[in-house]
Amino acid sequence: MEVQETRVQTDRVLTIPNILSMARLVGVPIFLWLILRPEFGGPKSDGWALLVLMLSGISDYLDGKLARRWNQISSLGRLLDPAADRLYILSTLVGLTWRDILPLWLTAALLARELVLLVVVAILRRHGYPPLQVNFLGKAATFNLMYAFPLLLLSDASGWIATPAAIFGWAFAGWGTTLYWWAGILYVVQVRRLLRADAMAD
Repeated sequence: MEVQETRVQTDRVLTIPNILSMARLVGVPIFLWLILRPEFGGPKSDGWALLVLMLSGISDYLDGKLARRWNQISSLGRLLDPAADRLYILSTLVGLTWRDILPLWLTAALLARELVLLVVVAILRRHGYPPLQVNFLGKAATFNLMYAFPLLLLSDASGWIATPAAIFGWAFAGWGTTLYWWAGILYVVQVRRLLRADAMAD
């Protein structure tokens, strides 16, 4: 999990946290294939798709915890962790929107936020700065969305579980989307202050 850290970073690549993050990345196309199988004439594989999401969530928790406990925080890990988060969110948005489980407006709202941050990161790089660390609010938003998506996928099933899954899924989706944009706005404000301070120093 990516939070503000003051500990010494390592340049090692093959650490346990990095391997966990790489495994999460490998799971992205597998998850997308599983969730879209019914759209291409295959059987529903939502149970397996949910399992991949659950394993992703567990590894997301473990990679940050182990990195801090074993002093294996690395520059690569700081890139892999948010990349895996964003790719899972993107693949889930694609899959659930394709299957008409998510409305297009919600997908557009989340993708618009990602586009804003891409522009901000490009501005940072143009001024010689690396991407800033994701704040706690951004991580909380990601967790809300990662809870929302499996529940919304369950709401597409039949039986008694569909109704409570839809209720809790939409609650997490609402909170997650709000926090996602709030965290993005704070990120933009932080970048603006950094660049303004840099300009005043010149």
